[in-house]
Amino acid sequence: MCAMLGGRVGEQLFFRRVTTGAQDDLRKVNQSAYAQIAQFGISEKLGQVSFDLPCPGETLVEKLFSEATAQLIDEEVRRLIGSAHARTLDRLTCCHEQVDKVARRLLEKKVLERADMVELLGLRPFAEKITYKELVEGTGSLEEDTALPEGLQGWRGGPAAGELEWENPYLKKIIITLRMKAKDSREVIQNNIDFCS
Repeated sequence: MCAMLGGRVGEQLFFRRVTTGAQDDLRKVNQSAYAQIAQFGISEKLGQVSFDLPCPGETLVEKLFSEATAQLIDEEVRRLIGSAHARTLDRLTCCHEQVDKVARRLLEKKVLERADMVELLGLRPFAEKITYKELVEGTGSLEEDTALPEGLQGWRGGPAAGELEWENPYLKKIIITLRMKAKDSREVIQNNIDFCS
């Protein structure tokens, strides 16, 4: 929530006014807060309950809770969003100089890369488990080896022994994915039939 509130709180803090630009962020924060409180049961005041809320655009035909519960949900949502707003304001106030550095660089450059951020803010305060280079290494090549290891041949749609090997690795991936989804769908249908029986 703090990340979604960052733009709005930044406007409030640095420009002393709030624009309509953060409306979509507020909508997402609102949806997240209502889901956490009413559906996922994280509110101590509301307890371990889950209410299905209507999706945007749907009308609520049957109310699943009392007016008092609806008011409690609204109060808890306001409290949660207020807490996230205060935390975001605190973080941006503490990091005012760093935010200003990044903003000034963004006026010069449209896109900041990792190297720019390291130059402006220094290295992260914690070690990286994997570097970006290691993460993307070996991806995007047309010659990439997509064959399954020998021990996994025939597993969940992979080519079984004696089955046709695909010349086009992308076509092979599509076919394997479709096979896996079809198998998963059959399993879900069978589980539903078993459950209802």
